[in-house]
Amino acid sequence: MSETTTAAPAATLRTYAEMPRVGLLETLRALLGGKSERIDMLSRLQRLAERGPVVAQSAGPFKMIQLFGPDANRLVLLDRERIFSARRPWMMIMGRIFPNGLLLRDGDEHKLHRKIMYEAFTRPALRQYLERMNPMIDRGQAPWRAQTKPFLAFRGFKELTLDIAASIFVGVELGPETTKMNQVFEDLVAASMSRIRLRIPGLEFYRGLRSRESMVEYFTRRIPERRAGQGGDMFSRLCRAVSDDGARFTDADVVDHMIFLMMAAHDTTTSTLTSMTYELARHPEWQDRLREESLALGKEHVDFDDLETLTGLGWAMKETIRRYPPLPVIPRVATESFEWDGYRIPADAMVVVSPIHTHHMEEWWPDPFTWDPERFRPERAEDERHTHSWVPFGGGPHMCIGLRFAEVQVKAIMHQMLRRYRWSVPAGYRMPVQQAPISKPLDGLPIELRAI
Repeated sequence: MSETTTAAPAATLRTYAEMPRVGLLETLRALLGGKSERIDMLSRLQRLAERGPVVAQSAGPFKMIQLFGPDANRLVLLDRERIFSARRPWMMIMGRIFPNGLLLRDGDEHKLHRKIMYEAFTRPALRQYLERMNPMIDRGQAPWRAQTKPFLAFRGFKELTLDIAASIFVGVELGPETTKMNQVFEDLVAASMSRIRLRIPGLEFYRGLRSRESMVEYFTRRIPERRAGQGGDMFSRLCRAVSDDGARFTDADVVDHMIFLMMAAHDTTTSTLTSMTYELARHPEWQDRLREESLALGKEHVDFDDLETLTGLGWAMKETIRRYPPLPVIPRVATESFEWDGYRIPADAMVVVSPIHTHHMEEWWPDPFTWDPERFRPERAEDERHTHSWVPFGGGPHMCIGLRFAEVQVKAIMHQMLRRYRWSVPAGYRMPVQQAPISKPLDGLPIELRAI
């Protein structure tokens, strides 16, 4: 029997028809991603949760069910009974642009691919990535010094993280090839969020499809030389990666993983860096505190072994992705029926858990809308009150494989920025946030950036 919070006999379980629910129009607005839904997803989820921990969303024959709270996160993300498919919902959302990425695989296939891919995320690999990353961050941030008007932080971070992804992931040096690749990935991300998904010239979805085709050709052509070489970039590592039992990626596997990883790596990191920059601008006492921490390290570039010593920066990052989780909701499709909180959840229903909602539940996070990095101090450890109350990287078999890479990149970029600049926002300014499909500022986050 699947994990459940009740011991009720099957005869007393309530059915899908008996669940609290919202109407068809509201469901369609959520599914189609109307502007208001993207901007303030949290408020909608909080309204739904007021109806109970299990809420159905009417969509004709398509069944969509929201499960709320850390217990639900644990059930769905750990997936001990192996009944939740990640592939089925994500294929509906991004399958034509990013098919067969690690997130879009299930079961034994996912387990095998993750095992092979781990070679690209070991500590020695991360150490090498950081060594290559540091001078790129230096070069990328240096031009910011010349800004004479408010600096759009989101654009600055996006350009920097795309350059890093092109170099660290693909082994491409800065130049025209990187610029072209960056534009391609902007088109891919835009297409993955398109509402009109038709191959019609001029539409962003068409540009995304063409961009994917160009990246497939780009990576496929270079695989033989990367398999034969000794390159330290992620592309080369995936080409050579071998599991303990001798399994390797096919050429198509390498291509699919590279395209998805590059998108995921730069987009989520850009989101986190931007949100952290905003909160540090609003909390200058924390900006000064973290600057002192980085200056005390006595190094322009952070080394891999230094990362754990930047404890304040680590708390600030964790609190930022609590308030602004890059992935606000996590969908799955139930491959068989299961019990939860007194209900029988039917097979083939889309089951959605919501990190952004859990991260703002007062019973787990006192004063949840206050940005307070000290929540993560060992003395408070609010994130340890439940194993799944803080889930910005998901959990279980599909826990983000790149979470350590993200931490390395965010800390390395923020360390140099703190040593090089001070920044602020006008009194009373509040960053207008689009919470879905990924957290980002609607205005680009203009900041006053001053060289130290």
